[in-house]
Amino acid sequence: MEYREFGTTGLKISELTFGGGAVGGLLINQDDETRRRAIGLALEAGINWFDTAPAYGNGKSEQALGWLLEEMDEKPHISTKFTIDTRNPDLYGQIEQGLNASLERLKLKKVTLLQLHNPIGARTEKRTIGLSEVLKPYGVLDILDEFKSQGLIDHYGITALGDTTALTRVIKSNRIASAQVYFNLLNPSAAMTPPPSWPCYNFTGIVDTCFEHGVAPMNIRVFSAGIIATEARTGRESPLNAGDSIESETAKATHIFERIGDTGETRVQTAIRFALAHPRFATTIVGLAEIEHLKEALTAQALGPLPSSALESINNAYGNFGA
Repeated sequence: MEYREFGTTGLKISELTFGGGAVGGLLINQDDETRRRAIGLALEAGINWFDTAPAYGNGKSEQALGWLLEEMDEKPHISTKFTIDTRNPDLYGQIEQGLNASLERLKLKKVTLLQLHNPIGARTEKRTIGLSEVLKPYGVLDILDEFKSQGLIDHYGITALGDTTALTRVIKSNRIASAQVYFNLLNPSAAMTPPPSWPCYNFTGIVDTCFEHGVAPMNIRVFSAGIIATEARTGRESPLNAGDSIESETAKATHIFERIGDTGETRVQTAIRFALAHPRFATTIVGLAEIEHLKEALTAQALGPLPSSALESINNAYGNFGA
């Protein structure tokens, strides 16, 4: 396992993170022995970061990590999240209640990283929280500073979904440690600019801004909710960005893999190695449904980043989309 700097925190973390999300669902849907074996294999392979959230299985992901990691000798870093109900003005109470509930489920006195799970926009609307609510005095970041001073969290960050300009403002505040950044074969815009012919939500500049301000970018949705990983559908696929649908993402994935041809590796391996080829990401969070998926991810990590010839083929596929 290779390790990368986690922004300016001084931490070095595994370039793969064990994802506890609902789309893969291993921690939520599998039996106890399968979950135990998967966590043991991840730790044995050198993975030292596990990512979860209360929203994953209504707390089941956190709960599973809590009792299973209690059995293990190794104690990896844990990141979890909180979601603001934008109809409720009590920001402090919401974050405090959510954090305490997460710590109880995780059986921990503190977590390495706590992240805002809401998208961030120019204004508060539905699930999106407005930029001013994040940055204002006694807003989200001030509250997180208080929980950090209480020793309940080591660091805090955001989920970098929503309006790119608003996200960039938060990153430039020099207050957050991390940003979970949407990046994959179908939407690489956060770390590179695809040609105009390639349709995707525009996250241009996010990774470079993170790098300039010492913020650790954590790669999320490396499989686009499974659409990249396989042609089979589970019903849990859920595109996150405006303009994306299962149909549009499937069409782009089909185009990519038809153009790059038979490389001798799986779609999962290509997707992970594509992410690893971008060195400014601190880690890539890998969602898992079963142990074989973890083994496949570890094989991809051992193979290393995609070579320049493969990256060139992918860039060509972006350029001739729709031709």
